[in-house]
Amino acid sequence: MDRFRMIFQYFQTNSESVTNGICGLLALASVKIYTSFEFNCPCLAKYNMAYGLGIMFIPPVALFLCGLIVNRQFMVMLEEWKRPTGDRKKNLAIIRYMCSSVLQRAMIAPVVWIIVTLLDGKCFVCAFSISIDPDKFPDFATNITSYDEVQRLLSKVPCKDDALWRNNTSRKAISRYIRCWSQALGWSILLTLIVIAFLARSLRPCFDQAAFFQTRYWSSYIDMEQKIFDETCCEHARDFAHKCILHFFESMQKQIRLRRFNTCTEDKEGKEEEEDHLRGITSEEQMNKVLQSWYYSKPPLDLNRATQRQFVSTERTPLPLGGSMSNQWNTVTKQTDV
Repeated sequence: MDRFRMIFQYFQTNSESVTNGICGLLALASVKIYTSFEFNCPCLAKYNMAYGLGIMFIPPVALFLCGLIVNRQFMVMLEEWKRPTGDRKKNLAIIRYMCSSVLQRAMIAPVVWIIVTLLDGKCFVCAFSISIDPDKFPDFATNITSYDEVQRLLSKVPCKDDALWRNNTSRKAISRYIRCWSQALGWSILLTLIVIAFLARSLRPCFDQAAFFQTRYWSSYIDMEQKIFDETCCEHARDFAHKCILHFFESMQKQIRLRRFNTCTEDKEGKEEEEDHLRGITSEEQMNKVLQSWYYSKPPLDLNRATQRQFVSTERTPLPLGGSMSNQWNTVTKQTDV
C-alpha cells in the first residue's frame, strides 16, 4: 500500500515528467501502429490521393488531440486564459509559455507519424503516382495514347500485382522515383526539426533569462496551486461528508466513530480542530458561494500580512465574490456565529 501511495505522490509532484513520458509512449505507439497497419492503396485515379494523404495526416490529428488530452497543463492553461481577472491580473507571457510547452509535447507523436510515413514511402507513392509526368519514362506508355488510359495505368503503380503491369517494366522505376522524393522530404523535415531544436537550445542564453525564469516559475505555481486546491477541496469534502453522516446517524455516533471512521476523537481538542478545518461551513449554499468566490476572484499573489489585513478589512461584506479562500472561510464563519 505504501508503494502505491509513493507512486501516486510521484505522479502528483512530477506531472511534467509524467507528461513527457506519456508523449514519448504516444510516439512509440504511433510507430508500432503504422508498422502493424496493412496499407492497401485503392489503385483508383479518383481515390489514390485522398487515401494516401488521409493515411498520412488524419492519424496525426488524432495523435495531436490525444497529446492534448493527456497533458494536464492544457486544461490549466485554458482555465488561466478564460478565468475572470478578479484580484489577480493575467500574465500573457505565462499563458504563452504554457501554450508553447503544451504544443511542443503534443506535436511529438504526429511528427513521428508523418516522418515514418514519408521514410516508408507507401502513402506518398499512392497519393502522387497519378501526378507523374509519363514523358520522363519513355518505356511507360508506348502503345497508349489516351489520357484517361495513362491516368488509369499510373493509378495502378502502387499495386504491383495488377494485371496491367505484368508486361510493363516501368512500374518499379516510377515507384522508386516517387519513394526517393518521399524519403528526401522526410529526412529534410527531420533535419529541419533537429536544427530548430539545436538553435533554440543554443540561443536561449542570449535572451533575457530573468524573464524566462519568472515565467517558468509562475507557470509551475499555477499548476501547483490548482493541485493543492483540488486536494484541499477533497479533504474538506470528506470532513463535510463525515459531519453530515454523523449528524444523520446521531444516535449511532459512538459506534460509527469506533468501528468505521476512526478519525474523530472524543476529546474537545479533536472537535475544535475539526470545526476549524470546516471553517464554519454548515450548508451547501455557503460552500457554493465560497467556491464561486474562488473562481471569480482569486487572491492576489502577496503574502504580506499588512496587505492581507487591509484586504480582509475591505472585504467585510457578506460572502463577496472577491478575496482569498481563507478570507471567505473567515467571513462565512463569522456569519454562522452570528
